[in-house]
Amino acid sequence: MGAVEDAVSALKAGRPVILPTDTVYGLCADPFGEDHVRALYAAKGRPATQPTAILFESVGTVLECVPRLDARAAKVAEALLPGPYTLILPNPARSFSWLTGERPDTLGIRVPALAGVAAEVLTQARAVAATSANRPGEQEARRLEDVPEEIRAACGAVVDGGELAGTPSTIIDFTRREPTVLREGAASAAEALERVRAVVPRE
Repeated sequence: MGAVEDAVSALKAGRPVILPTDTVYGLCADPFGEDHVRALYAAKGRPATQPTAILFESVGTVLECVPRLDARAAKVAEALLPGPYTLILPNPARSFSWLTGERPDTLGIRVPALAGVAAEVLTQARAVAATSANRPGEQEARRLEDVPEEIRAACGAVVDGGELAGTPSTIIDFTRREPTVLREGAASAAEALERVRAVVPRE
């Protein structure tokens, strides 16, 4: 099998995979199975109380997979994605509870701008749970060789995308009336908020 088939097969079998994203290398798993996500947390050494974002192939897939997403959240997603942003959005249906940590009424989503093998894997999978492929508290992986050996060994497939930008996504919480920037990363938070204000009138 080729790299795409290997990665998709591993995801379907419940094994984590390492994929290059538009920011850093990600440790990914099938988000639709709780046991699959537990394998990701075990490989990372990540406590279950910490939330993990989902990377979707498109905004349309977000709207299909996250029930009862309100109109405001949908407009925010359409304004900023695809791109190097992680959006914390309201999750009134409490979907993907095994990924939400201690905030079950919220969900982190991304639609990365991918190319090549990683793009095809995400297209076929439709979505992956993803966290950076590094030990907790350590530097994110810019190159595949930066990913710790024990994390690679726990994976069912590894995709080498060469050297990446190396700066993680910008995280913005849109679950309250006023957005909160949780992490300034690969893209400007100020620019994101301007784009959102242009399409979502203030209440």
